[in-house]
Amino acid sequence: MKAYLDLVRNVLENGIRKENRTGTDTISCFAEHYKVDLSEGFPLLTTKKVYFRSVILELLWYLRGEDHIKWLRDEKDCHIWDAWADEEGYVGPIYPVLWRRFPYLEDDKGRKYLSNGNADTVQWKRNEFDQVQRAIDLIKSNPNSRRIVVSAWHPGLLDEMALPPCHIMYIFNVSGGKLNCHLTQRSGDIALGIPFNLACYSALTAAIAGETGLEPGTFAHTIVDAHIYENHIDGLKEQLTRTPKKLPTLEIARKPLDSLEFDDFKLIGYDPHPSIKFDVAV
Repeated sequence: MKAYLDLVRNVLENGIRKENRTGTDTISCFAEHYKVDLSEGFPLLTTKKVYFRSVILELLWYLRGEDHIKWLRDEKDCHIWDAWADEEGYVGPIYPVLWRRFPYLEDDKGRKYLSNGNADTVQWKRNEFDQVQRAIDLIKSNPNSRRIVVSAWHPGLLDEMALPPCHIMYIFNVSGGKLNCHLTQRSGDIALGIPFNLACYSALTAAIAGETGLEPGTFAHTIVDAHIYENHIDGLKEQLTRTPKKLPTLEIARKPLDSLEFDDFKLIGYDPHPSIKFDVAV
C-alpha cells in the first residue's frame, strides 16, 4: 500500500532521533498524514502479513466497554494487550470504557456543569455516555453534522490507565452517500501500531457504514509523533524492497454494530508477503 510505504520512507529519511519512556530510541517526524480510498480494497498491508484475527478481535473488544482484557485473553486467546494488563487482566479506563461508557457527573436536575459562583448545594452522581452509539445516531439523523466525534482522551483519568490512549479521537463525515473517518493519533509506532490502527478503523468505518445505509469512503489519519523504533529499522527497510500486492476485500454482515461477532467479518483474497518480527516497546 503506497500511502503506508511513503510514510515509512519519509520517517526513515527525515526523522529525528529521540529518547522516550521505553528506553529504545526512535526516529520521529511531526504531524504525518495520509489517507486511503476504502473503495479500492481493505487496507491490510501486503508487504508483510498482518494478523487479521487480532485486528478484528481488538476492535470487538473496544466495542465491549470493558476495563479488562479477560474476554480478549481468556475467551478469544488473543494476547496483544497482555503486556499492559495487571495480573488479573485489568487495564483501566482506556478505549473500551471511553468509547462506550465515558464517565461524567450530573446532579439531580440533570445538569452536568455548575457555573462559577452558583450557590446551589447539589448532590452529584456518576453517569456514563456511549459515544459510539451517539455517533451512529447522528449519522442516521443528521448526516451533515460536523460534530460526529468520538474522543478517547480523558485528562482526569490518565493516572488510572495502563496505557494512555495513542489514538485519541476519530471523526465521521458523510459526503456523497459515503462514510469517511479521520483518526487523530498523538503517538504512532509505524512498524507495529499503525498497520493495526489503519485496518481497525477502516473495519469500524465499513461496519458503521453498513448499519447506516452508506458506503465506506475515505480513511484519513494524522499522527502527531510518527516514529520508528531503532530496532524496527531493518524490518521496515525489508518491507520497502517488497512489491505491494492487490488489496483484499472485506465483507461484513449487515447487522447492528453491537451484534457483530468475529465470524461476521470475511476477509477475501489476502495474499501478503511473509510476516516480519517486530518487538513491542512497552
